[in-house]
Amino acid sequence: MRVEAMKTLRLDVLVVAAVALVLAGCTGNPDAPTIAGVTDAEPADYLIGPGDELQIFVWGNPELSESVPVRPDGRISVPLIEDLPAANKTPSVLARDIEAILAEFVQNPIVTVIVRNFIGPFDQQVRVVGEAALPSAIPYRAKMTALDVMIAVGGLTEFAAGNDSVIVRSADGERAMYRVRLDDLLIDGDVSANVEMVPGDILIIPQSWF
Repeated sequence: MRVEAMKTLRLDVLVVAAVALVLAGCTGNPDAPTIAGVTDAEPADYLIGPGDELQIFVWGNPELSESVPVRPDGRISVPLIEDLPAANKTPSVLARDIEAILAEFVQNPIVTVIVRNFIGPFDQQVRVVGEAALPSAIPYRAKMTALDVMIAVGGLTEFAAGNDSVIVRSADGERAMYRVRLDDLLIDGDVSANVEMVPGDILIIPQSWF
């Protein structure tokens, strides 16, 4: 897993995790929405985030075309342009911004931005902490489920209390916690335990005490 992704597991996440680990054994948390709750709405456009790798093509001007990383401050530097904000923009919006600046140097520039390596903004990631084989932050994908997330992080460790796992989810400035039955899903193959994920979710997998 990329070092940049691991850096997203910041102190505020660990604080939330500590609280959640205490509450995970409680039965008061409602179950997370099942995959039946996933809508068929069109997925939102991808937003660029720090750590993404961008391929920028300037048609007819190969000397201006370049592959660049998005820096931790959310900016990029390309030929003729320094410190251009890129984070939280779609590739097409960033392409138009580059065209507007290059128009001072190039006649009618045509720019295409392609994302080569996806990480995305923090609020578009799903973070997994605790007893996963590879705790990490992964980019959210449309209609992502808990099963997709667990495949990405390599499943549970032998010490995991999978059925005591919780999802910490923020909405309208409020945090809510939902119970997830990962043992039932991954060990028993109970597909009814599969649940929908949303961007910004934190999946916390506690350690078993037995």
